[in-house]
Amino acid sequence: MASIPLVMTLGNSMLIPVLPIFEKKVGISSFQSSMIITSYSLAAIFLIPVAGYLSDRLGRKIVILPSLILALIGGLIAGYASWKVADPFNWIMIGRVLQGIGAAGATPIILPLVGDLYKDDDEKTSSCLGIIETSNTFGKVLSPILGAAFAAFLWFLPFFSISFFSLISIVLVFFFIKAPKDKEEPLKFKEFVQHTKKIFKNEGKWLYTVFLLGVYLMLILFAVLFFLSDNLEKAHQLNGVKKGFVLAIPLFALCTASFVTGKLIKGNLTFMKKLTIISLILIAGSVVFTGFVKEQLWLLLVVTSVTGIGIGIVLPILDAMITEGIEKEERGTISSFYSSSRFIGVALGPPAMSLVMKNYLNVSYITASVLSLLLLFLFMKMIHPEKEESKTKAQGSPA
Repeated sequence: MASIPLVMTLGNSMLIPVLPIFEKKVGISSFQSSMIITSYSLAAIFLIPVAGYLSDRLGRKIVILPSLILALIGGLIAGYASWKVADPFNWIMIGRVLQGIGAAGATPIILPLVGDLYKDDDEKTSSCLGIIETSNTFGKVLSPILGAAFAAFLWFLPFFSISFFSLISIVLVFFFIKAPKDKEEPLKFKEFVQHTKKIFKNEGKWLYTVFLLGVYLMLILFAVLFFLSDNLEKAHQLNGVKKGFVLAIPLFALCTASFVTGKLIKGNLTFMKKLTIISLILIAGSVVFTGFVKEQLWLLLVVTSVTGIGIGIVLPILDAMITEGIEKEERGTISSFYSSSRFIGVALGPPAMSLVMKNYLNVSYITASVLSLLLLFLFMKMIHPEKEESKTKAQGSPA
């Protein structure tokens, strides 16, 4: 199961350090190269809730395996087109959309699958989720290094490598995951829609706040990574694997912060709120300087690493709020919508940065800082664990 988030993380993040190479080799603009990331994410945004619903009706494994096969085919199409087609951009986009569909059908199914397999054993569930989250985290740090290393050998090799990793995951899932048979009849589609509307009516205020934070954090993360990838080559003459290792520094800071936070929070909603407030202030106070220090490499890495730490602290807190604030029967639906919201940020980040980084770089980072403070205000207004913590176990709502 841990191979799935690893493959899907590599499938997107691994291409970020390679985008400037794609621009030169394919003859495309910075905006077009950003769409190689965005196309993957856009496909996932709309299909994640559908995949979650289908997995309830048809079975987890039946949805995961075809999704991984689509990711494999998408990589082959993008790689072969880059290798053999004179103007491969449109074919690359088709391959990336297929990979996005694969991501939508594989990644969000993992959480409910873990619940199916270890339904009566909370300790095994926590342990398995810990391994899966570690795999996801490891993929984020590894991806820029691997992507740069593959591209240094053959510029289109990252596309083929995604297919190779997908094949490994397909074999592992096929032979080693024995999904239990469904015992309960899943909701019919009309009932599913009505049930979802009811959840958002009852829990909407705090859920929309969590979703907005998910969008913002991923937007900032992928916008900063896109800018860093471009800036490291143009301003600091860093290429290939060396650039991959430098790109991994803020990601390592993010992942370390995320791992430590996950260990510390232990369901304490008041503590989570305090940490989120501190982190949003940290993001606002660091991201604003990104454009101003772009010529000074060490300062740039310090600033982006601090931003990464802020993002890394908030992400597991949002996961925990969804997990602990929603009843088990409703958790799969809400977590799929939350996953979609995060993909919106991933989709918006690179193209937004490609449009502003030439003439409005500092303005964009000042805007990002202001947005962080606005979301801080919204979070403080909508999330009230100090009032509701005593009711959480009975009602299943943190706000």
